[in-house]
Amino acid sequence: MNLQSKLPTVGTNIFSIMSALANQHGAINLSQGFPDFDCPEALQNRVNFHLKNGKNQYVPMAGVPLLRERLAEKMKNSYGTNIDPDTEITITAGATQALFTAITAFVHPGDEVILIEPAYDSYRPAIELAGGVPVIYELVGPDYQIDWQRFGALISTKTKMIIVNTPHNPIGKIRSVEDMQMLEQLTNGTDIIVLSDEVYEHLIYDGELHQSVLRFPKLFKRSLLVYSFGKTFHSTGWKMGYCVAPKILMSEFRKVHQFNVFSCNSFVQYGIADFLEDPETYQQLPNFYQQKRDFFQDQLVGASLKPLSSEGSYFQLYDYSEISDLPDTEFAKYLTTEIGVAVIPVSAFYSSGRDEKVVRFCFAKKEETLAAAGKLLRAM
Repeated sequence: MNLQSKLPTVGTNIFSIMSALANQHGAINLSQGFPDFDCPEALQNRVNFHLKNGKNQYVPMAGVPLLRERLAEKMKNSYGTNIDPDTEITITAGATQALFTAITAFVHPGDEVILIEPAYDSYRPAIELAGGVPVIYELVGPDYQIDWQRFGALISTKTKMIIVNTPHNPIGKIRSVEDMQMLEQLTNGTDIIVLSDEVYEHLIYDGELHQSVLRFPKLFKRSLLVYSFGKTFHSTGWKMGYCVAPKILMSEFRKVHQFNVFSCNSFVQYGIADFLEDPETYQQLPNFYQQKRDFFQDQLVGASLKPLSSEGSYFQLYDYSEISDLPDTEFAKYLTTEIGVAVIPVSAFYSSGRDEKVVRFCFAKKEETLAAAGKLLRAM
């Protein structure tokens, strides 16, 4: 059969490769971004309650009304923004589905989409499937700051969308007020749509605030924001997320959503709605994950790896250039097969394969897991 692939350059992603290698060699898996501890028992109890009490059929396409109401309350409490739960929130089958839906709803063949790389690996394939053209802005370590003058030069009459991600995967950086103001200024008076990936919104450290697009009303008018219950509540396997956008954008988003998912897991939505009644469920997350970040950094003191600052997310980058000249993919495989700790090479997040001799660790793990990894890395 003569087949023409729509994604001819796409193979098995680096996360699957490194996790498989970790399993093969019995390595501690700090590569893929998922916790090795369970989600809160109180949340499990509420989900189980609704599973056992008949919440097992289709729910409204946009999501369970109570859940959307609770999320609107959360947005008001967190960012001071009034969101209409009926017209501006849609529950999705994970954040990746929300990202895919947003891109395919608005990007037409020939449209340009500006990507800030290193970037989460689902953005580019979605753009290409929609017939769009990725336009790449490369961040350079160790600071990974945006030069907004250079960024602005990428904007053209063909620019349909800009994708931003804060806190950032894989680099662990957060965007500042000034960054968001510059983005607002560059897009003002244009038809450019901003897609803001904010799945790690509550994983912010050292007393900093998450600069959500929701804090910038002019920017929000042209934006779709994507969030993840899986990242927030340590339940990545449930694949539950949501999208927030002004009514005019959400209307188009839902046109695609209803035909690629229609509606999402019923009893989980009811359980999350109950769990969100107490804001402490998410307000305690910065301290919870900062303790893990700091514990992991302490475990790697003396490991000859240089930590880069992790301001948010549950990822920590380490520079290994002082101990090896290997390309980062080969170094990641060496750590997995010879040392016993699996990581992700950051070059995998660049279209160009840019290699700055940096690898990514996930610290969303039990302390005993992080301590065991630290012991192996210190002995390297």
